[in-house]
Amino acid sequence: MSQLRNRTDVIDPFRPKSRGGRYRRGRDLAYRSANGIAANAPVRRSDRRPRSQQDLSMPKLNSSLRHALTVSCGLTALASAMAIAPAAFAQDTKVGEIIITAQKRAENLQDVPVSVAAIGGEKLQSTFAAGEDILALSAKAPGLYAESSNGRAAPRFYIRGLGNADFDLAASQPVSVIQDDVVLENVVLKSSPLYDLDHVEVLRGPQGTLFGRNTTAGIVKFDTIKPTEEMKGRATATYGSYNTITFDGGVGGALVEGKVAARASVLIQHRDNWIDNTYTKKNDALGGFDERAGRLQVLFTPTDKLSALFNVHARDLDGTAAVFRANVLTKGSNKLNSNYERDKVAYDNTANNPQKYKGYGGSANIQYDFDGAKLTSITAYENTHGSSLGDIDGGNPTGPGFIPFQSNTRDGIKNLFQWTQEVRLASDTDGPLKWQVGGFYFDTKYDIRTDPFYIPATTLRQKNKAWAVFGQASYAVNDQLSLTGGLRYTDDDKDMNVVSGPNKAPSVSVSDTHVSWDLSAFYKLQEDVSVYAKVASGFRGPSIQGRDIAFGSPASTAKSETIMSYEVGLKSELFDRRVRLNGAIFTYTIDDPQFSAVGGGSNSNRLINAKKGEAYGLELDGEFVVTPNFVVTAGYSYAHTKIKDSSLAVAPCAACTVTDPLTAGGLALVNGNPFPNAPKYTFDVTARYSYPIASGELFAYTDWKVQGYTNIFLYQSKEFYTKGDFEGGLKLGYANKEGGWEVAAFARNITNESNIKGAIDFNNLTAFVNEPRVVGVSIDAHF
Repeated sequence: MSQLRNRTDVIDPFRPKSRGGRYRRGRDLAYRSANGIAANAPVRRSDRRPRSQQDLSMPKLNSSLRHALTVSCGLTALASAMAIAPAAFAQDTKVGEIIITAQKRAENLQDVPVSVAAIGGEKLQSTFAAGEDILALSAKAPGLYAESSNGRAAPRFYIRGLGNADFDLAASQPVSVIQDDVVLENVVLKSSPLYDLDHVEVLRGPQGTLFGRNTTAGIVKFDTIKPTEEMKGRATATYGSYNTITFDGGVGGALVEGKVAARASVLIQHRDNWIDNTYTKKNDALGGFDERAGRLQVLFTPTDKLSALFNVHARDLDGTAAVFRANVLTKGSNKLNSNYERDKVAYDNTANNPQKYKGYGGSANIQYDFDGAKLTSITAYENTHGSSLGDIDGGNPTGPGFIPFQSNTRDGIKNLFQWTQEVRLASDTDGPLKWQVGGFYFDTKYDIRTDPFYIPATTLRQKNKAWAVFGQASYAVNDQLSLTGGLRYTDDDKDMNVVSGPNKAPSVSVSDTHVSWDLSAFYKLQEDVSVYAKVASGFRGPSIQGRDIAFGSPASTAKSETIMSYEVGLKSELFDRRVRLNGAIFTYTIDDPQFSAVGGGSNSNRLINAKKGEAYGLELDGEFVVTPNFVVTAGYSYAHTKIKDSSLAVAPCAACTVTDPLTAGGLALVNGNPFPNAPKYTFDVTARYSYPIASGELFAYTDWKVQGYTNIFLYQSKEFYTKGDFEGGLKLGYANKEGGWEVAAFARNITNESNIKGAIDFNNLTAFVNEPRVVGVSIDAHF
């Protein structure tokens, strides 16, 4: 299937072309390939040459990694040898234009002074072939990392090493998730399933001017396929190991010609339980999931100037929470020991870690074109509820932290609602000045219930209201130089109170106001080579952590963190546009960075502020059209992060080999340590080769990602870190270009790696790991 397909400016299926022959509408985007065929045009396989996307290599590699990369390189070499075959169908020899909306207007990726990675096409499709959730995006773009100790329900994202390891359902994060121009603030909303997607954008670095608070690290932005007047549809169905079934599809077209169009999308994901519970002696007791989601979008264009896109959606998740495995590490080592068996745990809670969440929402995106300006209003509502049960002592009953009684906690969210409203007015002319101004309002409320294993449940209520005004302007000084600047004022208020429970605690309120800004310069060295420099500030609003009230401790708070970031970047298309190579070098300083001190003997979860945090690093994105039939993509990121606070000390794991200096009270001093869950590097590479045959092509596609040294907690120990973990996939198939369909065999985690994705600090050396190998078949069709 098509790799990250290139995109037109902005497509309104019902409107005539405007100046310069380009369509203009503020939302509906489609990749345009180098031969000028839009991705949402009538699909003829000869128009849709498969493509590839993303990432490449690094330091000392262990023997397993060398073996895996040898396999990958072997496949690449085989493809290179086969590349001398005639290219009867694949005719693109250039990388194509990619249109993004990183500055809330449609622009060429190569013309934007922002470090952005875009993921689409085959890379996106292959990533979710085995029923994976949003966490599968980890390391698929340079600088992006994701993990969760809450299973499929509450992902935690990190960009350029900056994130939040807090597992509380009310945790705030410095990476914002935006879907179809609507921010998803709560961690459960961030887990909204991904289906019928057009593409993903990863914006790296502070984005506070246009996107507001809680974007100090960056943004992960999802855009779904929008309605068009022409009847179009697509579907992907897969079947694999553990009876894993996925169906992801969408269909739409005109309901009233020239006036109303609609698109309906659906997702079905299923996996059987496959992990045995040796404590209850029940086979296939947990590990499975059922995810259902649907979306209906209706686009009204009553006049040439007015358009309204309405979106309603819902999800239903019934599955397994994170599978914690106790005593699978040996003191003094970060390697999984003989206690670890991927398909076995010993859970003394007979419910087997259930997880259930339901949610629904809707939005209205209304646009009106004035002469020279466009007014946009985006109103959105989200609602969700559900819970997860986690057993943190499930594993071998021998070890330093064996717990001789049930140790499980149920955390759930009730009656969550989120209202957002954005209004903005943006210039829509061909002159040298581009500008936009707007306002934003945010309102959410929800209850969080924590049900410990030995005391009655506690319910807390959280409220958060925020508003902002913002503006940005760009001016093209000449054909080579353009300057951009922006400003945003934000007011953020949070409140928390105890609704019920045995432990009463006073209400807590925090608030702050902040001005974020950015300045950048973009300079074209030549037609396809540009450089830029950018300085940006931002902030993450104050936070409240109340979960410990359920365990008899007071709530904790953290004041706002503020960031100042500097970066210089390169945007280039080389060798007659057969190569796209983009990169950025960055450094940033954070005042009062927010961290979560998790674990210790009490297994508490306390918010803290360090005095400062510092980081520097780089990102590289490359796409290489070796031949019309052979495309390679590669991406690499490096991030050196450091906590700067000589007096900051946290409780370490008593069963661990802590390498930090200790205070007289046994606390670990963390000054100079890297940020938690901040990979030193990530590396991602894909390769796709196609061989024309009959009315289509045989193809092979492989993708690999590698993660460098990653410290899991604030303190450092010999047990709780990962280094050199890798994972790869392979897809072999036939694509019928005339009929618009594809059939393939695939394998995800093809070498069946067991990689530690996180840990629980409860003195029993508990970890959780990645998904197992899944082998299966897939069918993909477009019409």
